[in-house]
Amino acid sequence: MRIRFILGEVFKGLLRNRSMVASIILVTFVSLSFVGAAGLIQRQIGLLKGDWYDLVEVSVFLCPIDSLVPACAAGEATPEQIAALQNVIETEMGTRVTQTLFETKAEALVAFTAKSPGGYQGMQLTEDDMQASLRLKLADPADYEIVADVLKGRPGVETVVDQRAVFTPLFNALNRGSMLAAGLAVVMLATATLLIATTIRLSAISRRKETSIMRLVGASNWVIQMPFLLEGMVASFVGSALAVGALWLLVKLVIGDWLRQSVNWIAYVGFRDLVAIAPIMVGIALALAAASSLITLAKHARA
Repeated sequence: MRIRFILGEVFKGLLRNRSMVASIILVTFVSLSFVGAAGLIQRQIGLLKGDWYDLVEVSVFLCPIDSLVPACAAGEATPEQIAALQNVIETEMGTRVTQTLFETKAEALVAFTAKSPGGYQGMQLTEDDMQASLRLKLADPADYEIVADVLKGRPGVETVVDQRAVFTPLFNALNRGSMLAAGLAVVMLATATLLIATTIRLSAISRRKETSIMRLVGASNWVIQMPFLLEGMVASFVGSALAVGALWLLVKLVIGDWLRQSVNWIAYVGFRDLVAIAPIMVGIALALAAASSLITLAKHARA
């Protein structure tokens, strides 16, 4: 009987405050969409780092004939210098370097031609235009600085390049986008919390006579407060469900049907990632609604 009464009061309250309830739903929907988007972006960054950072190499470009770098003052790197560098890598790098490959100028030309059949800015390059290099595969890509410090400035080494630098601007941009989405989500969630508190307060004021009668007949505080509490939680739940649905459409239509078809060599977030984030989104919505309602009702219950 009490449950039926409470549910009836919740339904009446939702109908009585339709405009405010709709506002809570919309604000919660928008704010949690930003929360979910930020979470998906972070998961996407993790996927990209996991796939790409494991594939990138450290390239030790050897001195060409006409380099102006002081370490290359003697001219093109000699076989003795190359052998000395390989020995340094084996003895001083230990297990940090898992694989070392020597790429000759001829091999560099073949690789360049395969990637750019039209040449460089319309000019066909020759073997003399290429640069020999050592390609190092690191056990931990984060050890780049250690490897670079050991090899830079040694005879025969013109420069040491970490291929991760190519991806760093992309990851920085994604991180900034995630932080922006999280910041907007915080503002919108604060707005939703205030809306919930306002709705509960107005609902309590409009039903002041009813609650007074309930107190006179001996109703407990939780029976009086529960309908108000559930009103805010129901509205927030609907908003969070809409946010999850919107992200589901994003994952399906934009990522699944478009990006995966257009650029299929990248690992993208999918429904599993959304399923992992969805309970967090719903939990945030319910927690904020419950906290806001309880704080508002605490004052009302003492009246």
